[in-house]
This record gives sequence, C-alpha cells and structure tokens, in this order.
Amino acid sequence: MTAQILHSGFDGLRFTVQSEITPELRKELALAKAHAKAHGHDIELRFGDVLLSVTQKGGRTFNTHTGELGAVWMFGDPQDRIPNNPGITVDFRALGLATGGLDHAEKHFRDVMAAMAIPYGEHQLRVSRVDFAVDILAPWFEPERIALVAPPGTKVTEYTGVDETVTQATGGRVTGLRAGNIDNRQLAIYDKRGEVIQKAKDGWLAIWNAERKACGQEPLDLSDRHASQVWRFELRLGSKQLRDRFEMHSWADVRDCLGDAYDHALERIRYAIPTNDSNRARWPAHELWVLFRDTIGQDLAVHCCGVQPSDVIFANRTAKMRELDQQLLGLFVTRAAISDVPPDEFYDFMDQHIEALRRNSEEHPKTLEERMQKAGGKYRWT
Repeated sequence: MTAQILHSGFDGLRFTVQSEITPELRKELALAKAHAKAHGHDIELRFGDVLLSVTQKGGRTFNTHTGELGAVWMFGDPQDRIPNNPGITVDFRALGLATGGLDHAEKHFRDVMAAMAIPYGEHQLRVSRVDFAVDILAPWFEPERIALVAPPGTKVTEYTGVDETVTQATGGRVTGLRAGNIDNRQLAIYDKRGEVIQKAKDGWLAIWNAERKACGQEPLDLSDRHASQVWRFELRLGSKQLRDRFEMHSWADVRDCLGDAYDHALERIRYAIPTNDSNRARWPAHELWVLFRDTIGQDLAVHCCGVQPSDVIFANRTAKMRELDQQLLGLFVTRAAISDVPPDEFYDFMDQHIEALRRNSEEHPKTLEERMQKAGGKYRWT
C-alpha cells in the first residue's frame, strides 16, 4: 500500500529558565496585563524588533506570546512567585517550528531574551518537552489499539493497557490513539486532516501541498477524505527522558543528545502488525511505523519544510476570513427566516439591512476604532 510523507519535523518544544524578569519589565507587564483585563483584549508591547502580546490570563504569572510563528512566554511574577516554579517558561508554537526548525526557535529565544534585557546563563536553561511529528498521506490506514506494543523487559506502564492508552473515535471510525505519559514519553497517532478542517489550520495544508508540488503532484482536496487522509505520528519526550535520563538542559545538549533520546524511546514503544503470535514483541513493524522511525533517525536538528512563513500566515488568515464569512451568511439567513423574508427577496433584504447595522454601529457606546482594535487583538498574523 502506498504512503507519502508530507511533512516531518519538530511540533513542540518547551524550555524553562531559572531566572527572573527585571523590576522594570515586571512593571511594564503588570500595567499591560491590567489594561488587557480592562479592555478585554491583548495589549502589545514593543522591545526593539520584538512585538510582545500581553494577555489578561495568568493568576500569578504574566502570559504573553510573540505571534503564531513565535512562542508563548510565561513569566513568573517576582513579587508573587509560585514556589519551585521556573521564572520563565517558553513554549514554541508548531508552525514556527515547522517553517524554521530548531535554528529558528533558538534564535527567537535569544533575540527575545536580549530585547527584554532578561539576565540568564546557559546553566539556567532546562528543556522540558520535545515533540517530533511526521505527517503521512495514507487514506487506507486506520489505527488499531491492539497494534501499539512495547518490548518485553520494559515497565508494565509502558504497555498499552487501559490506563496508558487513549482511543479517540468518531462513529465507527478510530481517529486517534495515544499511549504513555507526557512527562516521560508519549506516542500519538491521530487524524491530522480532521484537525486541520475542524480548526481551520490551513497553514498545514500549505505545508503539505508544498511537498506535493515539489513531487509534481496535484494539491490535496480535503473534501475527499479517501484521497486526502493524513495521519500524524508524533512522539513526545518529557522531562523524565530529556533531563533525568539523558541530562539535557541547554540548546547545545538538545542538538547533541536528542537523537539518542529518540532512539531509546523508539525501542520501547512501537506500532506493529498484529499476528497470531502470542509474543507481541515478534510482531512485525507496520510500514507506516517504519517510515516514522526512519524519518526520526535522520538529523533531528535540521528539519525545515521549505514553506515560507508568509505562506503559512496567508493560508491561516484566508481560512479565518472564510470561516467568518460563512458565519455572517448563516446569521443573515437566520435573521431573514425569523423575519419571514421569502427566499427570492433574501439578497434585497441583505442590502437593506446594511443600513440598520450601520445605525446600530453608530449608536454603540464604544467607538468603531476601539471595537476593531479589540477584535484585531485576538489575532496576530506576523
């Protein structure tokens, strides 16, 4: 059976820093967070070339982000520090990792830390999570819970028992499997096409179609599941593996040791082809698992998809506008229906109703500029 790798690379990366923000930065973040709560939208702060969005979330932390291609930055409040928690947590976003890889993530980290004048040393860095994913076009495939196995000699919790494996299903079709614990190691196999459709993540479609184009193939038509079913195989390593077992802390450690950590994990959990053999360790590896395993075996430090970040931003922005247009149309249809508007007069009704909406906007207690700023603050496309 045929299968095609459409993308491979990092899908998650989290670092913590055992340091604290400066009093000056704490003052700026506290003020911005208060404004965000008062106005109901993110507040942007600029530090040189870095644009930081401060959200209203976080009890004893300042929750911020640097856009869809950047990272989520969580700063502990030095004046109300949570005991034993790191001062700074940086959770890199998937599309930035997909388009820029590890080099982009490290540069972004160091640029932001320098721009905000946060003091730190390499010995204060702690890598706490790494996710590596491979997207495979395989319409014929459907995951089976029984096929997730671990070799003899490993801990019982590493087998796919009831407590260690989660099965997701829609109707009679299995859409995902998950085995293991995120603080140790976890394998997830799930329907990425369905997620892209449901959450309008068209940036991934742009990435997949770039690979299709490079191979001289037609773009995927997601409306045809039997021709566009993409499965994501994702192996996640947590702090127990990265730090406790392989003693990884810094960016240099990740580059030097991550391949060894993944090789170790791939020896302890895999996806196989079930047979009548009672010894599941002898079950042959599934062909998609072989693709996944061999891809991870390559140099993990150099995995970029070849798609420009601007292409991903454009695709996601277009998808969001299309989603909003569909919602607008649905609201107009509902409004016309409860007003007993005949179908042949619907478009005239739409034209005439614009004036009523305009009057409502002019009578709103807040200015249009304020409302548009609040609405725009929910989205960052750069």
